[in-house]
Amino acid sequence: MLLRILSILFPLFAIATLGYAVGRRLKPDLTTANNLNLSVFAPALVFGAIASKDFRVQDHLGLLAATLLLMVGTGVVGWLVARALRWDPKTLVPPMMFNNCGNLGLPLAVLAFGQDALAPAVAMFIVSNALQFSFGIWLLDHQARLRTVWASPPNLAAIAGLVVGLAGWELWPPLLTAIRMVGDISIPLMLFALGVRMADSRIHSIGFGIFGAVLRPVAGMAIAWAVGWGMGLPTREQGLLLVFGALPPAVINFILAERYRQEPDKVASMVLIGNLGALVFLPIALAFTLQ
Repeated sequence: MLLRILSILFPLFAIATLGYAVGRRLKPDLTTANNLNLSVFAPALVFGAIASKDFRVQDHLGLLAATLLLMVGTGVVGWLVARALRWDPKTLVPPMMFNNCGNLGLPLAVLAFGQDALAPAVAMFIVSNALQFSFGIWLLDHQARLRTVWASPPNLAAIAGLVVGLAGWELWPPLLTAIRMVGDISIPLMLFALGVRMADSRIHSIGFGIFGAVLRPVAGMAIAWAVGWGMGLPTREQGLLLVFGALPPAVINFILAERYRQEPDKVASMVLIGNLGALVFLPIALAFTLQ
């Protein structure tokens, strides 16, 4: 069991560690690469997974509903804890709700559950992405305009993939292969960029960071187990949901906190310590899942 968990997690942390080492030594500017990932590679990954003839969204509606319930549940926990400790809920709630389901979640789903798990994991990623760039933005700034959220390339790719799938169109296989090859660039680049980003950041507000970094996966796994069991999801989908619940806060939370001046030092601490804490919590989630 331990060897299997190690074999699942090692590639993820090896690539992120390489990014960290390169970031510390060479300090590369990945702005262009990250923009390409957001605009080209990630949309190709999303479209290739959802437009596949093997993916039918109607087969995963329960999982998508469970994902939404999980995110709402962790947000409620974050809000209650923030109110009880007299913290600003805007600081704690977003990193509680929005986890690293892109950089870590997608490759982890494939390594743990097989290539067939990519499409449902991408669908979960789309739910998280759409909610973060709508409700998440509104939470940080009630005056923000949300009409542009649906114009983001990953969301447009998801819509296009759903249209192709629901219409029953079958893409020319060489074209679909080309799209998937472009999409295959996305995941390793996400992991590498995560490592570079961590090398460029500093940890402040350590107490807040440790507390939030523990609360996020603990609450996430507890709610995921309750939702998956309560909804009677199939075994693999319960496993996907449990792993999703154990993921650390997404790096984008820090970027948005910085943009909207919402205590970015505290959010950065929770994100950085949370991603380091994934070395503890992801094996726990996998141990329960693989049993």
